[in-house]
Amino acid sequence: MARPMIKEAGMASLLLENPYYGYRKPKDQLRSSLKNVSDLFVMGGALILESTVLLRWLEREGYWPLGMTGISMGGYMASLAVTNWPKPIPLIPCLSWSTASSVFTTGVLSKAVNWTELEKQYAINSVYEEEIMKLLGYCGADSFKMGPELVRNADSLEHLFGLSGDDRESVGPKFRTGGEIEAGDGVHQFLSAVNSRGTSLDTLPRRPHANNTMDSAKCCRPSLHRESISFMKGVMDECTHMANFSVPVDTSLIIVVQAKEDAYIPRTGVLSLQEIWPGCEVRYLNGGHISAYLFKQNIFRQAIYDGFNRFCLKYPNLH
Repeated sequence: MARPMIKEAGMASLLLENPYYGYRKPKDQLRSSLKNVSDLFVMGGALILESTVLLRWLEREGYWPLGMTGISMGGYMASLAVTNWPKPIPLIPCLSWSTASSVFTTGVLSKAVNWTELEKQYAINSVYEEEIMKLLGYCGADSFKMGPELVRNADSLEHLFGLSGDDRESVGPKFRTGGEIEAGDGVHQFLSAVNSRGTSLDTLPRRPHANNTMDSAKCCRPSLHRESISFMKGVMDECTHMANFSVPVDTSLIIVVQAKEDAYIPRTGVLSLQEIWPGCEVRYLNGGHISAYLFKQNIFRQAIYDGFNRFCLKYPNLH
């Protein structure tokens, strides 16, 4: 997307590679599959800090105007960074939404989570249920209740990819994808327990005499899987929900681009970005997550140009 922008609008891009991706990926990590839940929080916190440093450096070098954008998890990360920026700035998050909780609990990527291991850890570590759960506050409706409906709607590859007949033929059967995110300030006890004690949730205190086996009474409860998902949703909402971060200085400079049939980023049952950021604009395009990424980047670029034009008209002397 960067090369056409230079030709179309003389707009250059600085690309920040996420922690845990590319050259920043741990040697024992398989592709973009994070090993631990805590890695998501570390990633988000690091990206907020790094984005702030880069924006300040660009300012000192005389570049203007500055803006933030990204696609999918990148769009979410860009949103996080802007919540920490103390000045008006264009923000164009594409194919992302208000929280990561629905992505990992009801969206397509929930099938990639190792729920068996998480259920085991939830069962043998009393701190999850007895202490951490009390610290969690939910934002918006319970998106977990929408899970069965979402799974039914995403059964076919055509719906999952959001492809039309022509698009399916272009992509073919080789396409593979992954990904989505983040971190925030909240539940400091939990973050310190997970992030500073080690890279696995197994480092949290175990129940007495549990050793490596699950508490028999708890592990046999039919609701264990649901409890684990609810716990994951609570942690994700606490640490990744945009409502728990500062509102950007000028929300009129935010243009969100979303796909109508996006099965990766569920929007049902969670607060919308318009509710969290009054004044922002949301543009919907036809298709799903993957088809939009592959075939709609011209719409992303136009949203970026519109966001920058708004900024220049509204703040012509802000350097």
